Amino acid sequence: MQPIHIQFTRFSAFYSPLIATIATGFLQDEGLAPEHSIAAPGVSAIDALVDGSAHVVQSAPSQAFRFVAAGETPPAVHFAQINELDGFFLLGRAADPEFTWDKLAGARVLVDHGGQPLHMFKYACLKRDLAFDAIVAVDAGPPDAMIAAFLAGEGDYIHLQGPAPQQLAHDGAGHIVASVGAAIGPCAFSSLAATREWLTTDMAAAFTRAYRRARQWLIETPAAEVAALERPFFPDVDEAVLATTVADYQRLGNWSPHLEITPAAFAVTVDVFRHAGVITADIAYDKAIVPPPAA
Repeated sequence: MQPIHIQFTRFSAFYSPLIATIATGFLQDEGLAPEHSIAAPGVSAIDALVDGSAHVVQSAPSQAFRFVAAGETPPAVHFAQINELDGFFLLGRAADPEFTWDKLAGARVLVDHGGQPLHMFKYACLKRDLAFDAIVAVDAGPPDAMIAAFLAGEGDYIHLQGPAPQQLAHDGAGHIVASVGAAIGPCAFSSLAATREWLTTDMAAAFTRAYRRARQWLIETPAAEVAALERPFFPDVDEAVLATTVADYQRLGNWSPHLEITPAAFAVTVDVFRHAGVITADIAYDKAIVPPPAA
């Protein structure tokens, strides 16, 4: 078996296509022995590609924007999608089956202020005809601190990636009222990245075959079976909560069948970052995105 090292920037059930690639045994079928790690807080997993400690990483196409905007060549390229929708949810203190985004006006919302999550949330507000400034957007720190603040009584709503909101709902601390991904629609949200050199190797082709199999398996397999397989990766998450999270993402269509990061999805993400004021010019698709290695 040839070792292959995979690094995550964030680790959650949202990234189940890559987790399933490790958990199903499909990599072993290709002669690859997976090892995985999580980047330290505040550190980009792209750094692990640059220093050679990882072969492939979970990232986001927007990671390349600052390089392309500056006329520089990004150190890595993005070759396959993980999620084609934003994976954050809004959880409120009360059930609201008739929720509309205008109800956030004047409300205190604990918003994830990480770069892309914040920019996507602002864009979702735009798409739902809500001025972001109409919200009292609370920066309570990283997700764990946000959850602690919400449980302590801060805020009317909280903005989190699964399975955190599903866990809060399971514990009776709130109710999921909206999906940010559903508000925005398809976009190039999260991706697999590697160096151009690695993508020409037999290992890259073997990895891609396994990833394609795992992605299709994830789409077709009942959420409870997926949760049972992934449970060892989430020892602190109730298996029923994990199953609910997987089912939510399956239903929303986060994990569409194709691997390619499409120009249309990429264009939406460029528009998100332009709306946030992070970039002003267009970003050339082929400077950041390449096709998956030929299987």
